[in-house]
Amino acid sequence: MNLEVLTLVITTGGLGPTRDDMTKTVVADLFAKPLVLDERLLAGLEARFHKLGRPMPALNRTQAEVPEGALVLPNPRGTAPGLWVEDARGRVVVLLPGVPREMRGLLVEEVLPRLVARQGGERRVVLSRTVRTTGTPESSLAERVGPIEPEIAPLTLAYLPSVDGVDLRVTAWTLEQRDAETRLARVVERLRASVGEHGYGEDGADLAAVVLDALRRGRHRLGVAESCTGGMIAERVTNIPGASDTFIGGVVAYADVVKTAALKVPIETLEAHGAVSEETVRAMAEGAQRLFSADCTIAVTGIAGPAGGMPEKPVGTVWLAARVHTATRAVKRVFPGDRDEIRRRAAQAGLDLLRRLLAES
Repeated sequence: MNLEVLTLVITTGGLGPTRDDMTKTVVADLFAKPLVLDERLLAGLEARFHKLGRPMPALNRTQAEVPEGALVLPNPRGTAPGLWVEDARGRVVVLLPGVPREMRGLLVEEVLPRLVARQGGERRVVLSRTVRTTGTPESSLAERVGPIEPEIAPLTLAYLPSVDGVDLRVTAWTLEQRDAETRLARVVERLRASVGEHGYGEDGADLAAVVLDALRRGRHRLGVAESCTGGMIAERVTNIPGASDTFIGGVVAYADVVKTAALKVPIETLEAHGAVSEETVRAMAEGAQRLFSADCTIAVTGIAGPAGGMPEKPVGTVWLAARVHTATRAVKRVFPGDRDEIRRRAAQAGLDLLRRLLAES
């Protein structure tokens, strides 16, 4: 069937077991299809709850009821399956769970392949590639990339800033797939050359994973010392599968007494320069190196707010340090945003500082 004559609606949410979950019932009524119990689906739900060590609540039984004739789209990430409901006139309603992770999984694994299979003929696609950057503002990137933009048509370029940096997303619209992929690869190569040291990966690249890969190549071991980020850098690193072969551990030296006791930051340094200073963050990086017997460390200390700022050290002031063997690099940043944004920006900047230092080592 040609998609041009296919009437398609995709819904998300309302597939749970509670009274406010009405999507399935409404769609069944609109298609004049009764809800019937799918025994195989019910058995799967019961097995899922059994695996969790508890009996299935009676309310969850309704999640095994589907519009008669509907195609069940298995959902390995949750209890609500997706449903593909279609009538004799070719009208389709796809029902997906509202939980984002479950919805995205079903969309990619179950829905899009079915739509592609029905397209037929020459496939025209909307396809995007992304170059990920960090450590430089959108305006600076535009100065670097600007000369390229007029030359990439019919592709388009979008700047997508976030607390992690700026993503450069280039998109091919309604081109034949092979042509789109070839054009995108060529533009991505040019973008990466233009952004230089600010680029750390493509598409779904995670900076923590990039840093871990660089550490592995150099056979390095990593320890971290964090104050204002409260363990965010360690969390970013340990979110990556296999981090244990490189990451040793971290210390959250939030209070000055922990900086002196665990990291051996001299009291005289804290008294003379304060906890948020170049001298202190350098001492934290060296202290983490001794504590963890690691050749590479990241340290961060700052004022995340909303209180605690001073004229010479306003809210958002963060000192970061990275150390590789005996080489230490420390930088000062003043980040915008609320408390959460400042801390997230600081964690990203700490990882990026080590990435850059490793690249130069």
